[in-house]
Amino acid sequence: MPNAERPAAVLERFVAQTQDPATFHHEDHVRVAFEMLRHHPFLEAAMHYAAGLKAIAARAGKPGLYNETITIAFLSLIAERMAEGGYADFESLAAASPDLLQRTCLEKWYAPERLRSAIARRIFVLPETRGVG
Repeated sequence: MPNAERPAAVLERFVAQTQDPATFHHEDHVRVAFEMLRHHPFLEAAMHYAAGLKAIAARAGKPGLYNETITIAFLSLIAERMAEGGYADFESLAAASPDLLQRTCLEKWYAPERLRSAIARRIFVLPETRGVG
């Protein structure tokens, strides 16, 4: 579902903690990550992004929804795509990387059960190695 509003509007609501959790969809997550990474170094963006997501989950009454691994892995993937492609805006990134707009994108690297595990929610975990003996 394309978001036609002004690019910074979602980021402004996210930072101000006025974003309605019910209307904050996956594409909005990716858009906010893109905007944060445009304005901050990776580690600073990660800190602010994680804090904002935790606040949205808390406002929704579901603090257990926050997942550290999904947050950091998606942010890393978005940062990598941005560095490789030099995208001027979110729409360009989304057009070149439609996989980022799929909630299951990280399953290329992570088994779903690992990604949704209790430890993955609490701390960043690396994907399990597959086929390495």
